[in-house]
Parts: sequence; C-alpha cells; structure tokens
Amino acid sequence: MPRFFVKQDQINDTSIIICGEDAHHIARSLRMAVGDKLTVCDMRGNEYDCVITDFTDDIQVNTEIRGVTHSENESPVYIRLFQALPKGDKLDTIIQKAVECGVSEIIPFESERCVVRIKQDAEDRKTERRNRIAAEAAKQCGRSVLPTVNKSVSFSQMLDMASKSDVVLFCYEGDGTLALGNILDEWKSKMPDSVSIIIGSEGGFSISETQKAVDMGMCLTGLGKRILRTETASGFVLACISCVCELH
Repeated sequence: MPRFFVKQDQINDTSIIICGEDAHHIARSLRMAVGDKLTVCDMRGNEYDCVITDFTDDIQVNTEIRGVTHSENESPVYIRLFQALPKGDKLDTIIQKAVECGVSEIIPFESERCVVRIKQDAEDRKTERRNRIAAEAAKQCGRSVLPTVNKSVSFSQMLDMASKSDVVLFCYEGDGTLALGNILDEWKSKMPDSVSIIIGSEGGFSISETQKAVDMGMCLTGLGKRILRTETASGFVLACISCVCELH
C-alpha cells in the first residue's frame, strides 16, 4: 500500500490532507482514485489507514481516517550516522541503505582525508536531494518516522554533535580499538537511548583526528578483521545494532 508522511497540522480528528509533491504523485504518477487506500505516517510513530475521498486538482488529496496503529517498525535506539563525505555518488547509496537499516538521522561531514569538500553554495541543493533519497527509502521499506539528512559539517562540529549521544562509536581500522561485538554485548543489560556512529571516508581518519576523538572520550570501535569500504561500514554497524536491539 502506498505510504506518505505528513506534518501534524495536516491531521484532523477524522481526516488527513496530503498536499504538495505527494498529492501530485498520488494523482499523476500513481493515478489513484477516490476510494483507494493508502497509509499515512505522522512522523511520531503513528500509522493511519486512510481512504481517498476527493481531489483538489493535483495539489491536494483529501482522505478519511479508517484506523490508526502505533508502528513497531522503528528501532528502540535513536541512531545518528555521521558519514565522512565519500567520492562520487556513494553517499546516495549510504543514505538509502542506512534508512532501510533503521537510522534516525544522517549528518555528512568533512575530514582531512576526504576528496570531496563542502561547497556552501551547493549545500542547500544537495541536502534537499539527499532528503528526497531518504524519504523514498523510508516509504519503500515501511518506516513510520522519516529520517532526516542534515547539511554537511566540519570535523570539529561533527565531534561536538556526536558527543551528545549516550554512546559514540568512532569506527577505526587501526590499533587500540574495542570490538563492536563486545560493545553491543553490554547493551543486553542496559540499552542506550541514543548512539552516534562515525564513519570515515575512503582514506579513513588521520592520527590527529583519531586522537581528538579519544580526547573527547569516544570509543574507538573495531569492525572485525576485514577493512570495510566506506559505503559498506555504516550498513554493517546498523545491521549489528539491529540484531541486538530488534531481532530477538
């Protein structure tokens, strides 16, 4: 069943209004009609079973609420993914797969070894596009909360933002790491409310960057004996977290 996300001011006691690009998509692309059913999510974990009652051209779709349930499709842990800017279109794939694996928020950042650099004049356009990718992935995989992709930040800004989480996983392929499996074992007795995952670019992190993370009390996290590509690492960590938090 088609799935759409709306803001609270679009929801009434018995009806929901869908407007903008989603309304155009319903009317023109999906060619839905009065009486067709769809699922509407309020981005707070609630899913509404709705039936289309009428159209206002292709700019507004009016629906009647037939039922509401609280979704169990979301991770019990709020997960922030901090991804160093990779080359090419890899970030598109990373966003898509991270959303499918349960991420709550994605924040790209620039590190020393990034080939791609932040261009402020293009940042708004890129962020808008990245959020469209996240929204499409959320609809496809049945999410009830729409993950957000923030504007790119500097390495120091990233560290400050990540430090606000209960647990910070600074994924590192060098020495002095604690295995991800050992970290997740501790969650079986007390699960954190929030976690930040920090993934480097193709070249990884410099020694000075790693030391800054250590100085802030972040856990250098090992992902096993094999070195993962930057576009693989986030999905791997998210899958491991899901195994502990959801797949019991």
